[in-house]
Amino acid sequence: MPSFSFVDVGRLVDRELELVVPHEKWIDSVLIACVHPLSHGDDRADRTTRASLLEFLKLAPNGRQHATGRDTVPGYFFWMRLRPEFDPPVPMAGSISMRIGSTRDIEMYFGHIGYNVFPPARGNHYAERSCRLLATLARAHGMHTVWITCNPDNIASRRTCERLGATLVDIVKLPPSNILYQRGEREKCRYRWEV
Repeated sequence: MPSFSFVDVGRLVDRELELVVPHEKWIDSVLIACVHPLSHGDDRADRTTRASLLEFLKLAPNGRQHATGRDTVPGYFFWMRLRPEFDPPVPMAGSISMRIGSTRDIEMYFGHIGYNVFPPARGNHYAERSCRLLATLARAHGMHTVWITCNPDNIASRRTCERLGATLVDIVKLPPSNILYQRGEREKCRYRWEV
């Protein structure tokens, strides 16, 4: 089996949106978005602390994480920075990640791409635009089919997939042994996106 090599695809920018590699210099920007009044009550924002971000940076240095076991694949992580010259409501819109490679669990439950947009930045299609920026990265690794999953009641994520032109393949039940099931989730919509 050949060894995996991360690639550099250069700057990932779409007007005011720029995907940046997670780094300590961006932590305050993420925290500003998390404490924004519109973010209160958002589970992801409420759980984000300086300590949790520093821990994440240790697990994925330079936004990259190697496969950690037999059933895992390498991945890239980015933060959705909103460029200041466009006067954004917050400096950081959210985050996006991409898994490179496939396993049954990725194709069925987790997806290749995962994203989160903080409440004050929602409504600007940042998840969709970030996915489009990552299409270059997927192709650089020879991936032409990307799976994106979401909960059936996550209408915003479903619309993101639809705007991408991804096809809803099915809605599957999570097995009780799956970590997502253990977190309280029960089903996943599976979207196939040809990049």
